Amino acid sequence: MSSGNVFERLFKLWASVCKLVLDGKRAAEEVCRVLQAIVDGKTLVESQPTSEELFADWAKFYKEVFGLDLDFSGVKIPERKPGFDRLLVIAQSMTPQRLFDKCKELFPSWKYTDKNLDDITKSDRTAENGAYAIWVRDHIEADEENKNISADQLKDRGGCEETLEERMLHELKFFKETGKHLDVENITLCAGSRDTGGYVSLAYWRGGNFKVYWDFSYNRYHRLRSRSVVSQNPPA
Repeated sequence: MSSGNVFERLFKLWASVCKLVLDGKRAAEEVCRVLQAIVDGKTLVESQPTSEELFADWAKFYKEVFGLDLDFSGVKIPERKPGFDRLLVIAQSMTPQRLFDKCKELFPSWKYTDKNLDDITKSDRTAENGAYAIWVRDHIEADEENKNISADQLKDRGGCEETLEERMLHELKFFKETGKHLDVENITLCAGSRDTGGYVSLAYWRGGNFKVYWDFSYNRYHRLRSRSVVSQNPPA
C-alpha cells in the first residue's frame, strides 16, 4: 500500500474516531489514553483489570466521596458481554436520596420534587440487602441502541436497564474521573425505576445542572434512551 493510501486511510479513521467521541459512543478519555500509548510506544493490547483491581478502584471512590471503608470481595461480578466495559458497584445504603444529595454537594443538581426520593422511588434492583455489581456501556450519552423505545416497550421485551440509583452513581463516578458529566445531549431513561405515580425517572445534564425528572412510561423519542445493564439479578 502506498504512503498516500496509508495517510488517506489514517485520516478517514481519525475522522471516524472523532465522530464516535462527539456522538458519545466513545469516551474522550479512553481515546486519549490509546493515543498517548501510541505516542509513548506502548503496546495497545492491555489486559483487563482483575476483579480485585476493579473492587479496589471502587473502594477508593467510596472512601473519597462518601468517607466509607468498604470491602467488596464478596460481591459477584456478572459475566461481561461485548460492549459492556464499565463496572458499577452499588454499595449497601446507596439510596436514591443519598446519591442525589451527594450529586448536589459536588455539582449543581435539581430534582422535580420536594419529596424524599427514597419515599417515592421503586427500582428493579436496590442495595438494601447488600452491595451488587453491574456492567454498563462506557458511553457519555445513553445507549443509541435504545433510542425511541419507551419504558413500557423495554419492560415488555424483558430489558434490564439502569435504575435511578445506578444512573446517579454512574454520574458521580464519571465526574470524579473526568470532571465532566453524562448525557449532555440526550436523556437517560432510567427504565429500571418508577415513582409512586408510575412515572419513569429521567436523568441528564442541562444548563449547568444535573437534573432528575420524570416522564410517562409510554413516551418515546430519539433523545430519550435507556442504558442497558448486565446484571446477576434481572428484573422479574
